[in-house]
Amino acid sequence: MVAPSILSADFANLEKEIKAVAQAGADWIHVDVMDGRFVPNITIGIPVVKALKKVSPLPLDVHLMIEEPERYVEEFVKAGSDYLTIHVESTKDAAGTLKRIRELGAKPGITLRPRTAVEEVLPLLPLCDLVLVMTVEPGFGGQSFMNDQVAKITRLRQEISSENLSCLIEVDGGINAETAKICHEADVFVAGSYVFGKEYGSAIASLKGS
Repeated sequence: MVAPSILSADFANLEKEIKAVAQAGADWIHVDVMDGRFVPNITIGIPVVKALKKVSPLPLDVHLMIEEPERYVEEFVKAGSDYLTIHVESTKDAAGTLKRIRELGAKPGITLRPRTAVEEVLPLLPLCDLVLVMTVEPGFGGQSFMNDQVAKITRLRQEISSENLSCLIEVDGGINAETAKICHEADVFVAGSYVFGKEYGSAIASLKGS
C-alpha cells in the first residue's frame, strides 16, 4: 500500500491534493503531527486533522511526533484518525496509550527513531495494528534514506511471522521507487516529495510495482 505524506503537499490546496492522490491509486493519507518539542519542527494539529477527515476519501494515517501523546490521543481519534501512531520514546506508558487508542476506536501504531533499537518495540507489537520504521530522523521531509534501518524491517517481519501477529509494517523516509525495493518486506510505503513532487499516478504505480 502507499500512503502519501501531506507534509510535502500544497497546504493551500490540501483537499485538491488529497483527492488527486486518491484518484491516482493511493491507499491512505499520511499526516505528520509535530509539536516542536519531540522533534524540532511544528506542523499541524487536531483542527486540521478534523478538516481533512471531512474531505478525504481515504483513511487518515496520523503519526504523532509529540511529547506525551497520551494527553492528546482521545482528541486525535475524535478528529478522525483511522490509524494513530505514537513514538516509543515519547511516552512513559506506551502500552497503556496503545490500548487507549484501540478503546477509542482507532487502530494503534508504534514507531521509533532511527537510533532506537528495534527491541524496544517488539513487546508492544501484540497491541498494534501498525509498526512504523523511520528511515530518516523524524522532523523534516526531504531527507536521504538511511540504509542501515532496513534490518529493522527484517527483524519485525520475523517477529510478526513467528508470533502470528496481524501488525502491518510501514516504512517512512526517503522512499522512492528504488528505496522501496530495498524495503520489500514492508506492507505500507509513506512517500512525500516522491509523490507530490511528480506526476501522482506514475509515482504511486512505481511504488506499488516495487
